[in-house]
Amino acid sequence: MLDVIHGWIRTLDGFVWGPPLLILLFGTHIFLTIRTGVMQRHLWTAIRLSVTREPGAPGDVSPFAALTTALAATIGTGNIIGVATAVGLGGPGAILWMWLTGVLGTATKYSEALLAVKYRVRTADGTMLGGPMYALERGLGMKWLGALFAVFTVIASFGIGNMVQANSIATMAQTNFGVNPQLTGVVLMGLTAVVILGGLQSIARVCEWLVPFMAVAYVAGCVAILAFSAEFIWPAIELIVASAFSEQAAGGGFAGFAVMSAARYGVARGLFSNESGLGSAPIVAAAAQSRNPVRQALVSATGTFWDTVVVCALSGMVIVTSILENPALGSLSGAELTSGAFRQTLPAFGPAVLTLGLLTFVFSTILGWSYYGEKAVEYLGGKRFIVPYRILWVVAVYAGSVFTLSFVWDFSDLANGLMAVPNLIALLLLSNVVAAETRKYLTGGNIDMAGD
Repeated sequence: MLDVIHGWIRTLDGFVWGPPLLILLFGTHIFLTIRTGVMQRHLWTAIRLSVTREPGAPGDVSPFAALTTALAATIGTGNIIGVATAVGLGGPGAILWMWLTGVLGTATKYSEALLAVKYRVRTADGTMLGGPMYALERGLGMKWLGALFAVFTVIASFGIGNMVQANSIATMAQTNFGVNPQLTGVVLMGLTAVVILGGLQSIARVCEWLVPFMAVAYVAGCVAILAFSAEFIWPAIELIVASAFSEQAAGGGFAGFAVMSAARYGVARGLFSNESGLGSAPIVAAAAQSRNPVRQALVSATGTFWDTVVVCALSGMVIVTSILENPALGSLSGAELTSGAFRQTLPAFGPAVLTLGLLTFVFSTILGWSYYGEKAVEYLGGKRFIVPYRILWVVAVYAGSVFTLSFVWDFSDLANGLMAVPNLIALLLLSNVVAAETRKYLTGGNIDMAGD
């Protein structure tokens, strides 16, 4: 029965992630880059604002806490296993498509967060709620589409934010240390329950110290591997660029791949990694303390830069250089491929570094996405559904640990695609609002002004 369901999911996945959505997603990135006046040029200002506190500004958590919570949800298996999966299914050229999705997607992440803050609402107990569902409802009068987005968010949360994460760490722990996936699932369940019962404040506190630690540790590991394989760096870059735009037998441990495969899996895994266009990160951005929508939008945009432009690019280079150095690795996929790359260059401690990095990535992603799904549930049915959702969330962590990888990935890709469509509609129809707010606060030099 599970095989039949998996077949249906795979068929739907292929339909949803066909050329129309790829064109819509990538086209939206380009359109919003132009519409915002190439906001990527303000990246340094955005990084500065991300570590600047705004005491007294409306919101529930600091801008940095909102950013790290969003990064906790995005820096996960997409940066490690997702990159390897993209290379396995789309060839080395998929890395370039992932990277371009990150560069251009920075404008999309900026626009999402801007709308989330502008159309957020304050509840009776004083907390802030926002995200694409509120932008659709309050900005476009399309509450039905906002509800549809919320439904897709709940579904996607159990895939991209829960089962995929648990499945990846269970596989890695079993491969490197022989740990039973059931044991991994039980441990993850307990840790998750302890944190999410405290709500956003508890999640944000954990993410504020966990995210910087895990990102620096993983980046250091990647840099060390590339330093040992320096002679393969330039050939890897040439291969990635050539494979992204030509149908060829790549060689060096790689099979030939079609350009469409490289683009399809590169863009899909890019979205899985940085979630630009997905509409998830704006949900927590709406809770940030911010004087005006543009300040938090800039802070949120740095998430895509760190996630894809830096971390995913390093992961991709490690994988491609490792396969060029040892073509036998090309027969591996997913967690096994990434693990093989780390073990080949850093045999003494590479697997331990990778496993520790993936464990922290996975745990933080499970925490961040639990908040996204919870807010979607609250939008649909109110606070009375939050506790049942949290219980189901914890149970799903265990289920993800023992499911097959291909089933979980296909389920996640399908849910992501369905979730992206309403959000992209909101972004395109409200692009005039994004442009007007950008002119008012960013290009007008009024970034420190209070909002309306």
